[in-house]
Amino acid sequence: MSLIQIAENSEQIARCFSVMHQLRPKLREEEFVARIQQQQREGYRLAFLESQGKIVSVAGFRVMHVLWSGKTLYVDDLITDEAMRSRGFGEQMIAWLVARAREEGCETFSLDSGTHRQQAHAFYFRQGLRITDFHFQTQL
Repeated sequence: MSLIQIAENSEQIARCFSVMHQLRPKLREEEFVARIQQQQREGYRLAFLESQGKIVSVAGFRVMHVLWSGKTLYVDDLITDEAMRSRGFGEQMIAWLVARAREEGCETFSLDSGTHRQQAHAFYFRQGLRITDFHFQTQL
């Protein structure tokens, strides 16, 4: 089992870019650290799983209170390096996030996932997650 940590400094954040970029391809490397740090000031936390000296999975999350569900750990971003999938890293990250939610006294654990990510959805179902809502948005 590999160690999961919270990125707390610029170097740790920067090391997460290559994996996060697979999920968020519009991100620009030169802006990544500053964007994460801005979100951290708003309660965002960036967890990373390292195996054999390489970042293999990252998760951006926040703990917040939501009127309809109470205190929740909401996952903004969750990705395992494409070359490292099917090795248990994603499962380890989900288990860590759920344990973290329990430690924080959360009533729910939630995430949104793009409708095009069918393989991710199959993984989430295997982890016991279920579709409970639809997320709607419009560009402004």
